[in-house]
Amino acid sequence: MRFLFFTLMLTVAGDIFASNPTLKKNNKELHCLALNIYFEARGEPTTGQLAVAMVTMNRVRSKRFPSSICGVVWQKRQFSWTHDGKSDRPRDKKAWTLAQKVANFVYYKYDTFRTLSNGALDLTKGALHYYAPKLADPYWAKSKQVTRQIGGHLFLAENS
Repeated sequence: MRFLFFTLMLTVAGDIFASNPTLKKNNKELHCLALNIYFEARGEPTTGQLAVAMVTMNRVRSKRFPSSICGVVWQKRQFSWTHDGKSDRPRDKKAWTLAQKVANFVYYKYDTFRTLSNGALDLTKGALHYYAPKLADPYWAKSKQVTRQIGGHLFLAENS
């Protein structure tokens, strides 16, 4: 009986996605956000993963970057995992599940919380960039202002 119920639910969900282009777009955007969280911050605490997702969303809102999550994530040479020549398939199931949960939360709730808190709930304090000092010392970071350190990443905003 349970098998029949789950099969029916999956069929209905598949039909909804197949017939609704907005849901398909949302699904693609969520997938891009989850991939970025996974590959950029899977070894970080949840707050670090949230912060990476927030930077991605901050970029979507910025006029300096593409206006979609996938556009931001796949913008040329912005995130090292997108051009490192390695597989872009998540292999750690537990980390992938968490990245998907964080992506879902940020995608559907972040703007609401950010608006209600007048920006106070942005863990990155408006950052558009981040890097891991243990792994890199990017030339561009010197012209930015550090807003926070969360886990192994420094988060940076444009100088005012």
